[in-house]
Amino acid sequence: MITHATAAAPGAGFRKFFRRKEDHAGSPRLTPVWTFVAWLATLAFFAPVAWMVLTSFHQEADAATNPPSPLAPFTLDQYELLLGRDITPYLVNSAMASVLSTLLVLVLAVPAAYALSIKPVEKWTDVMFFFLSTKFLPAIAALLPVYLIVKDAGMLDNVWTLILLYTAMNLPIAVWMMRSFLAEVPKEILEAAEVDGAGLPTVLLRVVAPVAMPGLAATALICFIFSWNEFLFAVNLTATNASTAPVFLVGFITSEGLFLARLCAAATLVSVPVLIAGWAAQDKLVRGLSLGAVK
Repeated sequence: MITHATAAAPGAGFRKFFRRKEDHAGSPRLTPVWTFVAWLATLAFFAPVAWMVLTSFHQEADAATNPPSPLAPFTLDQYELLLGRDITPYLVNSAMASVLSTLLVLVLAVPAAYALSIKPVEKWTDVMFFFLSTKFLPAIAALLPVYLIVKDAGMLDNVWTLILLYTAMNLPIAVWMMRSFLAEVPKEILEAAEVDGAGLPTVLLRVVAPVAMPGLAATALICFIFSWNEFLFAVNLTATNASTAPVFLVGFITSEGLFLARLCAAATLVSVPVLIAGWAAQDKLVRGLSLGAVK
């Protein structure tokens, strides 16, 4: 009698346990193990944010205990003290610098990306490398010359100085991102628009912009976050009139000690605008960041 035995390869069962499965529609779905791993990673990234929010509702004495006491009594005293320090001007300055610089970046980045992807200029790879090379220098290395130029121009403690600096800082990133997004725009609709006699402004506004809207949203949100969180130039080039929200947070780190609960409350308030912007653009953000990933 001949026995047909099939020997399983070593580790085959283990690999099968972790292998992706497909649902009834043929779309891939994760196994329970990978779903559990994804949830663990999500909780690991979210844990510091949750701890910050939780600490903001404690008294300073409870927040400074070692080990921390998460079940300490909750209070709104930190937020009342925070609002008493008038955080509004700092938030307004951050919003103005972030929003206006992001709009300027998009206005400049879209035509540049159009020229580098859809209508490529000569030696466009050299141009892209030049944009990338502007990010090689650490910001701290440019602080002194920037400070002297701003001082000579009489633009210290001016929010428009931050707007120009943030625009220059985010423009290379935006051009790189928008070029990859615009490269996915079908050439046929651009040729059809040109046949109909549409000029460059019309093509950009009425043809390219709607198709590349997910990419525009992703680029705008990333530039907004970078501008909102910028601290180095804001703390060195502003004083009282143009200080931003990150500069306001430093006020809770004093020679008397670290006001941890109040700092967490301030950080929570400062994070709210970014969370709202991300939540409002989440659909276009996911589409924009995954654009071109699947052919």
